[in-house]
Amino acid sequence: MPTSPFRHVLPAITTPFAADGTVDHAFLARHARWQLDAGCSGVIPLGSLGEGATLDFDEKVAILRTLVATAGDKPVLPGIAALATHQAVALAKAAERAGCRGLMVLPAYVHKGELREALGHVGAVLAATSLPCMLYNNPPAYGTDFQATAIAELAQRHGNLVAVKESSGDARRVTAIKALLGDCLDVLVGMDDMVLEGVAAGATGWVAGLVNAFPRESVVLFERARRGPDAATLALYRWFLPLLRLDTVPEFVQLIKLVQQQVGHGDERVRLPRTVVQGALREHALAVVAQALATRPEVG
Repeated sequence: MPTSPFRHVLPAITTPFAADGTVDHAFLARHARWQLDAGCSGVIPLGSLGEGATLDFDEKVAILRTLVATAGDKPVLPGIAALATHQAVALAKAAERAGCRGLMVLPAYVHKGELREALGHVGAVLAATSLPCMLYNNPPAYGTDFQATAIAELAQRHGNLVAVKESSGDARRVTAIKALLGDCLDVLVGMDDMVLEGVAAGATGWVAGLVNAFPRESVVLFERARRGPDAATLALYRWFLPLLRLDTVPEFVQLIKLVQQQVGHGDERVRLPRTVVQGALREHALAVVAQALATRPEVG
């Protein structure tokens, strides 16, 4: 079985856009370096937060090359998703050629068929690469639910499935996967506002969103959670939670990019059909960021 690179804190890194709508590779490299220098163990591009569904194939490959060149000995672990299975397989192969060291495999976009179809799609991607892979389970977003028994079936068939990103929002799923598969698979928390609960249930990693704006706080929170929550850890979590909850609503991409802009590490530009948030949601987010910055704890 390949060694799992899916551990510790992994940013679901955002994709920066220049004013003309193209990918801003210079900022992407700086942003990734900032994340890694803060203690993150690698980066996950091309996911939902990375607006992967809006990127052309060549743009995706170019992003991967930029990140591989920037990350040094830290792994680049892209999301692999597409409308059709052959497109996902092609991206997985391109990612391996580009020097990525693992893949996060998603179910197909749009199609919400039977579980056997989802297993077939994911299985085709796993079979197309020798890289270690992490299955992304996000039933609310993708309409496919890989429960523990289905994950075990995939792992039995594909030795390179080494991890699961669990984003159902139910920490009991972490317990169920660990009960069935033990240490055979790493389980990572996939939602920002359940990191303490997920780690307590046995998760060994966190695919995080607000880390894009608060990397050091994210790393410290996760490491303290792994040691066992004490009063200081709970206080840090309570400070962070209003920000982390911005990751749990449909506009999470726009909101996280807005937070990046407010802390001076990015721009809120998104690619159509998304547009920047406005109205009450924007005012709420700005108030959350202002309060967080006014009460920001020292984390070293």
